[in-house]
Amino acid sequence: MRRPAEITVTVDVDAPAEAVWDAVTDWPGQGRWMLGTRVSVDGPGDGRHLGARMTAVTGVGPLGVADRMEIVRWEPPHRCDVRHLGRVIRGEGVFEVVELAPERSRFVWTELLDLPLGALGRLGWPVVRPAMRWGVRYSLRRMARQVEAARRAPGG
Repeated sequence: MRRPAEITVTVDVDAPAEAVWDAVTDWPGQGRWMLGTRVSVDGPGDGRHLGARMTAVTGVGPLGVADRMEIVRWEPPHRCDVRHLGRVIRGEGVFEVVELAPERSRFVWTELLDLPLGALGRLGWPVVRPAMRWGVRYSLRRMARQVEAARRAPGG
């Protein structure tokens, strides 16, 4: 069995773990910080529970890739694992929030992907990986700035 393609990106946030957790598990709200992505919960409720399903569509305009996911591990406010169920995007995703201090946290996003297209996908991964890493890093920095700004705002 082949090892999945892995990408891990971290960002430190000047906010408590609970505030970071609330931001990263607000699935529809991820569109405010995740580059080119819209997320919807598939089913009732807010999707913050084991077994919840959601769909993320990443792309520009009408061109996008749908990523259907199911939460397979739910340990608030520290860890959420999803299984990617789509035709193109398959594998596991892990969100981890690590408390560094009472008002400081680290968010770690790991993707363990089963690359599509067989040998072609494996050959293309070294080209795709840096762009994906850049996009995730950019998005996580946006999330961190938004969470920190909300904490500084009156009543935050």
